[in-house]
Amino acid sequence: MEKHKLLFVLIALLVVPLLSCNTQSKQLEDNKNLVHRFTIATNAADWDAFDELLTIDFKRHSQATPNVQVNSIEDFKKLQESFLVSIPDQLITIEILIAEGDKVAAYATYSGTLTGPMGEFPATGKTVESKFITIFRIEEDRIAELWVEWDNLAMLTQLGLFPPPK
Repeated sequence: MEKHKLLFVLIALLVVPLLSCNTQSKQLEDNKNLVHRFTIATNAADWDAFDELLTIDFKRHSQATPNVQVNSIEDFKKLQESFLVSIPDQLITIEILIAEGDKVAAYATYSGTLTGPMGEFPATGKTVESKFITIFRIEEDRIAELWVEWDNLAMLTQLGLFPPPK
């Protein structure tokens, strides 16, 4: 009988970590899938989809836009709408996704044509293709927070806005 107990304990020690690993792996894949769905909604300008993808108190952080405060889904929808005024054909393409714990990191490309004003800058009709990095924090199967950073100088140069027009 003791041999059976020992065998049961050994099997449990081997199987339980495998089951746990599979559960964690599935959660990481689910988190990456959530980021893909978020990107699809952004590219389609499907702001209603954000109601299912983001937490109600969603927050966005970015040193690239230090004066922009996003502390809710509604704030984020308004920000996205303002981006479409400037670059209505904007497209985000994910290059790399890495998930760990409750975070998903994305290395992606932003592209589009500046056909409308961008803040104080006039439309130039020029296109941009710029790499950026985003980190998403997932909470209860929704995106609760994101950090996004890009090279403003490279983007403005491509759009014909740097050096600043005279």
